Amino acid sequence: MRSQAALLIGEITHARPEWEQLSSRLTLKEFPFGTREEFLRNCKNGDYDDVVVIYRSNTSTKYTGRFDKELVSALPKSVKYIVHNGAGYDNIDVAVVTEAGIAVSSTPVAVNNATADVGIFLMIGALRQAHVPITSIRAGQWAGKSKLGHDPKGKVLGILGMGGIGREMAHRAKGFGMTIQYHNRSRLSPELEEGAKYVSFEELLASSDVFSLNLALNPSTRHIIGAKELAKMKDGVVIVNTARGALIDEKALVAAIESGKVGSAGLDVYENEPQVEEGLLKSDKVFLLPHIGTMTFETQKEMELLVLENLRSAVEKGELVTQIPEQKK
Repeated sequence: MRSQAALLIGEITHARPEWEQLSSRLTLKEFPFGTREEFLRNCKNGDYDDVVVIYRSNTSTKYTGRFDKELVSALPKSVKYIVHNGAGYDNIDVAVVTEAGIAVSSTPVAVNNATADVGIFLMIGALRQAHVPITSIRAGQWAGKSKLGHDPKGKVLGILGMGGIGREMAHRAKGFGMTIQYHNRSRLSPELEEGAKYVSFEELLASSDVFSLNLALNPSTRHIIGAKELAKMKDGVVIVNTARGALIDEKALVAAIESGKVGSAGLDVYENEPQVEEGLLKSDKVFLLPHIGTMTFETQKEMELLVLENLRSAVEKGELVTQIPEQKK
């Protein structure tokens, strides 16, 4: 028996051959489906005592639940790496895994283009209030009660979180004649800004015509947009969220839409997925998608390959290629 193993939780759909090729170096183990109780029992029974690296994803959370203190404490001491398939990793308790000496990687870059494409799609859909004509024509009502929308040209796009996805959003929005401003924890270099204006969080709230959330979810960013922040925005502002639903207090957003403070919204993510706030579902001013930001063949394969690149690097070099920023020294 080989001295080291890798554990796959869930599935690999597009890079299965590349995963199987690792068998020359590692014992490959899989937990393709099951329950949290079954996974914890496997850990207790010693099934994974030779596992040094775990491949998991946002999707596989439905089998194991969140990687919290209970689950992480059940993992064998041999586990040193978690290679995560997803740009967001809020279903991993970073403080807990870090304390346990486990390094974590995610899949930035690989998701940037597809997510930004959906962000622009949502922005245009919200600006044009496309929900009404889309549903009307399918109901045999032609345009139904469609109203005039708005052009993106000449509007100010405010980006909260100018990472890879935010910068791709900015790049695309320029093609529509928009002015770009952003807020980050720290200002980007002029090369990365590409003409975008760095502003304070308060100014971003007050002066954006379209407000796009493109930041990670963590305890400090949960409900970063609530009733107080929405009140500071322009009347008729358009909200776009392709990041994580819990960045916005959804009940406050519904109230702002109903009052007319928020003109429309384009959302791909929700606070309690797959449940969606009823007020969002009922509103004709909200353009909704079911978290399809990275749902393209090309992006899914690129993400899986990046996870496997992290896995190989962990085993062969003792380091991760795209380690999460919270763990970088």
